[in-house]
Amino acid sequence: MESGPMISIGLPIALFIIMVGIGMTLTAKDFHQVTVKPGGLVVGTITQILLMPLVAFALCWLLSLPAAIAVGLVIIAACPGGTVSNLFTLLARGNVALSIVLTVSASLITILSLPFFTNYALRTYFGAEQEIVLPFAKTVAMLSAIVLLPVAIGMLVRAWNPHLATRAEGVVSIFGAFVLLILVVGLVWGMRDRTGELLSQAGPSVILLNFLGVIVGLLTSRVCGLSGRDGLAVATELGIKNGTIGLMVTLTLLHSSEMSVPSAVYGVLMFPSGMLLAIYGRKKAREVDEDRAAEIGEIG
Repeated sequence: MESGPMISIGLPIALFIIMVGIGMTLTAKDFHQVTVKPGGLVVGTITQILLMPLVAFALCWLLSLPAAIAVGLVIIAACPGGTVSNLFTLLARGNVALSIVLTVSASLITILSLPFFTNYALRTYFGAEQEIVLPFAKTVAMLSAIVLLPVAIGMLVRAWNPHLATRAEGVVSIFGAFVLLILVVGLVWGMRDRTGELLSQAGPSVILLNFLGVIVGLLTSRVCGLSGRDGLAVATELGIKNGTIGLMVTLTLLHSSEMSVPSAVYGVLMFPSGMLLAIYGRKKAREVDEDRAAEIGEIG
């Protein structure tokens, strides 16, 4: 389950560059809209922090999962979205500002909620409890280095040269898709000796968790009256998890390679669904653009 240099070193660097590019698409007004109309933030935070772990517990019961796999599934469900979710939101033409705010807020809340749900799962499936404390300072530093800092740099570039920022959006999308492709290939290659075993153990539950996360995000957003772009951001945050945190908890804090299986498998399987969500979002955006063009034509 150990990650090679490409993932441990190359991915953070690539994500930093991607987040700079994402920052170039944003202005302070985008974040102001999130705070003025906090519906997306409230819906996204509640569904991500509370509802997704409950979905995982339901899947554990329905599928009668082995204890270690069940605990691992709850852990990955309780993890927040990561920087990759911000990228997928960009590719899907969702509300990137909302996605970033959700990533940051959920990651900070996770410092308390993840140990709670993990300990509850340990008591439920193993009849035991283990103290888990996520490093607050390290988590904040990681988020600042890979999310806040590069986004701020990108926004400064946009303020300095809007034309350059506009041209960079397409380049960032292509670079992001290339990074995701390389990452998927690397993860699959790293688990090539155990791919069949891992998929048979955790595949069905992980696929269902991922699918339900996206569906829950889209449905709750629609029920709560959020815009299509906000709904895409929420759905992406629920479907694209920060598997690195899940692996850190299971391997470093719980010292269980078996519990890490759901996080490892999820880290691979979430990318195809993310791509499908991006395709769906772009299709919806094109339809909206065509409708607007038609309305303008009629008015003209």
